[in-house]
Amino acid sequence: MSIPTTHPFAFNPTYGMTLADLRAIVPPEAPPGFDAFWQARYERAIATDPQPVLRKSTLTHPDWQVLDITYTSTGGFEIGGWLLLPRRLPVGRGLVVGHGYGGRDAPDFDLPVEEAAIFFPCARGLSLSARPPIPADASGHVLQGIDNPNTYIIGGCVDDLWLAVSSLLTLYPWLSGHIGYSGVSFGGGIGALAIPFDPRIDRGHLVVPTFGDRELWLTLPTVGSADSVQTYQTTHGSVLETLRMFDAASAASRIEVPMLAAVALFDPAVAPPCQFAVANALPTSKYNETFILDAGHFDYPGSTEQNAVLREKVRDFFKVL
Repeated sequence: MSIPTTHPFAFNPTYGMTLADLRAIVPPEAPPGFDAFWQARYERAIATDPQPVLRKSTLTHPDWQVLDITYTSTGGFEIGGWLLLPRRLPVGRGLVVGHGYGGRDAPDFDLPVEEAAIFFPCARGLSLSARPPIPADASGHVLQGIDNPNTYIIGGCVDDLWLAVSSLLTLYPWLSGHIGYSGVSFGGGIGALAIPFDPRIDRGHLVVPTFGDRELWLTLPTVGSADSVQTYQTTHGSVLETLRMFDAASAASRIEVPMLAAVALFDPAVAPPCQFAVANALPTSKYNETFILDAGHFDYPGSTEQNAVLREKVRDFFKVL
């Protein structure tokens, strides 16, 4: 194991917890009305016609045809992103890929998924989907509309994911039943919230997912998005009532499709106890796996080797059968 022992942070990014401690974390129960809130939100979202528009991108790659794509999400919000199509292989799967809170500047050409239409949407307010007055930085974005579950921007970002799936199905209807999701950090938390309520998503891969166990998330020191929420709460009063409706661990307990989760023992941006709350919430199944990283959001010895092993697991997980 190569858990970092030297770091620049004023707190311990392991939070003093061992792997055994983390595996023993019990996810929080969902608040009353959780399922009804999300089910109603899903039904409203998929009633939207995404009207995807494709354009040839200025980006090029020898293995992938790159297309710029826009589509309409809830509230008439235009979402931008990229679509990769394999140049020499048939398309047998769709894959929606979420990004971290740093946004996304380009598609990831190194995903080990080959016979797939790979869609990289940018969540509302970020990167290609930036729009005033939504702050384009993580610390401001995570606060947008936070005082009311119906206006909180995280809900809109989940809508964007669902409508990315709708866009793929509009363009490639034969992919029905074969659309997966992969998301890291912010994208991992959004995925955990979206997947259980969308039967069109057949499997999911979450890497160092955030937004797990919101009550704990509000208390642990961090350099991630939780820090600005903690600061906001000191001057504006508790936002826990809203956040409990957006708890990725509560949502993960409702996921019924195969899942590959990758969680870290050390992470200054997404506290490991919150990551494990999500992973531990996934139902026990021969189709589910939790992969342990020594660290997340931080370079460490052995990261190349660990990520190579995870990469092969991802290849097998999304393989077209």
